[in-house]
Amino acid sequence: MAEPQDTRVAVYLDFDNIVISWYDRVHGRNAYSKDRQRIQDNPADAEVAERLKAAMIDVGAIIDYASSFGTLVLTRAYADWSSPVNAEYRSQLVARAVDLVQLFPAAAYAKNGADIRLAVDAVEDMFRLPDLTHVVIVAGDSDYVPLAQRCKRLGRYVIGVGVAGSTAKSLAAACDEFEAYDSLPGVERAAAPAPAAEETAPKKPAAKQTQGARKQSRTVAEKEEPTRSEQEEATATLVRALRLGHDKSDGDEWLHSSAVKTQMRRMDPSFSEKALGYRSFNAFLKSRADIAELEETGHERLVRLKEA
Repeated sequence: MAEPQDTRVAVYLDFDNIVISWYDRVHGRNAYSKDRQRIQDNPADAEVAERLKAAMIDVGAIIDYASSFGTLVLTRAYADWSSPVNAEYRSQLVARAVDLVQLFPAAAYAKNGADIRLAVDAVEDMFRLPDLTHVVIVAGDSDYVPLAQRCKRLGRYVIGVGVAGSTAKSLAAACDEFEAYDSLPGVERAAAPAPAAEETAPKKPAAKQTQGARKQSRTVAEKEEPTRSEQEEATATLVRALRLGHDKSDGDEWLHSSAVKTQMRRMDPSFSEKALGYRSFNAFLKSRADIAELEETGHERLVRLKEA
């Protein structure tokens, strides 16, 4: 029998949402809407198959991330599994003991097709399984904000996972913690698509570019960099977190960096130093040396706000 302090995790994947969002992230804004008919009509076409392969998501990375919070007691993925886009993932999901929930085919044409079914199942599970401690919602729609809020009111720790750029800010804020799919360990960040090439001649680059060259361009040459506004927002969050920490520390000017990061995640659950291009939180702090002073003594990492 599980000990009371054991963490038990339920995972709910709006699979259509994450697949379509990642496809758009890799191939450009609204790329899936433009390609949807071709995918449905002829998924075996060489160019279509290549574009789908380039936008494949790493199911294992999502499930492994969810398992870092505790024991997975149930994992459900919602989609129309007869769709050629989703059918490619069935064997992966079954191998990871994911329960495949079949939606009506019409629901797969909209990114919010799983909202109601997923939300109803999640709330039912929380009452049916009172020992659930964590809920992981893999989606990006703001429609899931009420679900995240209800889970928190029922005493569960809520983690959100979504594709950067396609996730509503309100959903990230409604979670206790939010992680961009792009930042999960093992996931290659998507290349920045070339709009002009896609709009004017989508077939020519696909025919000439080899798989190795395409992979190299995605992983090295054209990695999408965080915007200036994202960096500035992270800096502002750091300043607020340091000020709050100093106010609560009863005169202690040095704060543990881990406590500062925790406070930043509380204020902005979508904060991730890796998504901003830093290997560690310490590297993020060092890049803000004009704002934060870092002191490393042994295993301790202390930080304080620099006064103007």
